[in-house]
Amino acid sequence: MLVTIAFVVLALDLVTKIAAVRWIQPGNPVEIIGDVVTLRLVRNPGAAFSMATGMTWLLTIVAVCVVIAVIRIGRTLRSPLWALGLGLVLGGALGNLIDRFFRAPGPLQGHVVDFVSVGWWPVFNVADSSIVCGAIMLVVLTLFGFEPNGERVRSTKDDADTKSAGRE
Repeated sequence: MLVTIAFVVLALDLVTKIAAVRWIQPGNPVEIIGDVVTLRLVRNPGAAFSMATGMTWLLTIVAVCVVIAVIRIGRTLRSPLWALGLGLVLGGALGNLIDRFFRAPGPLQGHVVDFVSVGWWPVFNVADSSIVCGAIMLVVLTLFGFEPNGERVRSTKDDADTKSAGRE
């Protein structure tokens, strides 16, 4: 499941980036919903919100580490929800990593193609959206005690509530 989700995200990311580069002219945004939602071609050398623009090589190494970590964790998964979250992160990381390796100005320094602009939010792409949604999902799963192995960890508060409910 993780591999399938990652593949779908990666394919969508690649197809939309190819289309954006082909049909959107830099500096000439395409309005979708007025000026609130536009398609605007941007080549981003940095991370989200254009942070670390001079550290493209470091971002590439971090992305490679994320991909390796997700693949290692993925081999032990028993939870479909964790597979979904990690699949989104993996597919998005691979999508942006491909840009880092194969786009100008060169390997380990390539600029990521961003093209979706919504209001005041920074311009992003399918990979960025997948990484953010997957990461949020993994945080929520962790907060609610869902483990990658499919088990749910009960907190001591849950145990106390169960015991007090049994006394009533």
